[in-house]
Amino acid sequence: MSDSTLTQDSSAPPGSRHVDAGDEGYSKDLKPRHVSMIAIGGAIGTGLFLGAGTRLAGAGPSLAIAYAVCGVFAFFVVRALGELVLYRPSSGAFVSYAREFMGEKGAYTAGWLYFLNWSTTTVADITAAATYAHFWSMFTSVPQWVLALIALAVVLTANLISVKYFGEMEFWFSIIKIGALVVFMLVGIWLLSTGHPVDGHTPGLSVISGHGGIFPHGVLPMLLMIQGVVFAYASVELCGVAAGETENPAKIMPKAINSIMWRVGIFYVGSVILLALLLPHTAYSAGESPFVTVFDKLGVPGAAGIMNLVVLTAALSSLNSGLYSTGRILRSMSLAGSAPKFTGVLSRSKVPYGGVLFTAAFGIAGVGLNYWMPGQAFELVLNLASVGVLGTWGMVMLCSLLFWHRSRRGLVERPAYQLPWAPYTQLVTLLFLVAVFVLMWGEGGLSRTTVALLPVIAAALVGGWFLVRRRVATLAGTGSPEPADG
Repeated sequence: MSDSTLTQDSSAPPGSRHVDAGDEGYSKDLKPRHVSMIAIGGAIGTGLFLGAGTRLAGAGPSLAIAYAVCGVFAFFVVRALGELVLYRPSSGAFVSYAREFMGEKGAYTAGWLYFLNWSTTTVADITAAATYAHFWSMFTSVPQWVLALIALAVVLTANLISVKYFGEMEFWFSIIKIGALVVFMLVGIWLLSTGHPVDGHTPGLSVISGHGGIFPHGVLPMLLMIQGVVFAYASVELCGVAAGETENPAKIMPKAINSIMWRVGIFYVGSVILLALLLPHTAYSAGESPFVTVFDKLGVPGAAGIMNLVVLTAALSSLNSGLYSTGRILRSMSLAGSAPKFTGVLSRSKVPYGGVLFTAAFGIAGVGLNYWMPGQAFELVLNLASVGVLGTWGMVMLCSLLFWHRSRRGLVERPAYQLPWAPYTQLVTLLFLVAVFVLMWGEGGLSRTTVALLPVIAAALVGGWFLVRRRVATLAGTGSPEPADG
């Protein structure tokens, strides 16, 4: 095919580029500092600030090992995406690459799995925001669903203004998150070096050895926590979406992506190690950020409140990023016929507001979940979001593998910035993702229920394809996507 919405002909000479209609119409207002902070901001969010409390309580200090292992595979995924971005920057990101290398069925599958990820993550983020707000006494009496609705309304309004405003918000959100983690780590290092007690415990290895060691409940709980840890890295692919709205991505993206690895090592693994050295794992709980727990136990006036404000910022940042990325992904799909037509509409400020509003509508369902199940809302959607994350990562690695295969046949040319050790890196990562599903089944409870829903999700994807395939075929036949500017 040679149309503008689908793949280029496989006989096209090396160096020629697939053209995706979903990339047209955007402004290039994201600056290098925006993309750099979006990259790190995507790797630091609700999964660390809130989810680490639950996982520390369940797995103990061994959680740091899970973060390190998952961090390596997260880096492989974003590095593979980075190679594709340098080959061809696209706001449709992996959906656009799936369209090029797997056809419209691949793009359809990649897009809706990504939507599953972020529509459920939206619920997790507004749930986290409401949970954080309850820390302050002035909000204690406000129902959780009301706070969740307020959080969604505020972030949705901000996201609809312009991409420049989004980038500026994410820049400062990330600055706040990074600054807070740096302060926490400096305080933690000071506590370790001085032996200052925290809630009656002297920080150090004795806190770990005196409460069951690195594996207080055995190795299995740490393995079973991996699916939740994968969710913590769910936003690393965001910088690939942002590449379509920035000037000179070839210069910006390698620096942003390469920095993710050491940031993961310092902020994720380092923070969890410090948390384990400062307090016993039994001191942490699902209802409170572990960082807030530490400052609260220290008894520093106002410190816990400030940290709670920071983690609230992290939740709002993640919510903002999710609305941004799904808006772009849905537009790419809409112009090819595999998503509702209204999700392809651009506003005068070049924002795909149809897709943004469509994702926000699922956030409204999350508000209802917070009304009916305020105590279980976060963990429930966390499991569903993990399926979307695993599916998205799998599609990225499949695209990378097919791209590598085409390069070996001389049909495309790999950029200088490459995923190392291909194709073994892709294959090992795909095996890891399959192993995570096995672990989810082994965990039982909500995780097993989620895995059991995979046939339902697959059936929904198949049924949806039959609903859209005629429109996809029509657009492919004309080669002219329907107008989508509002």
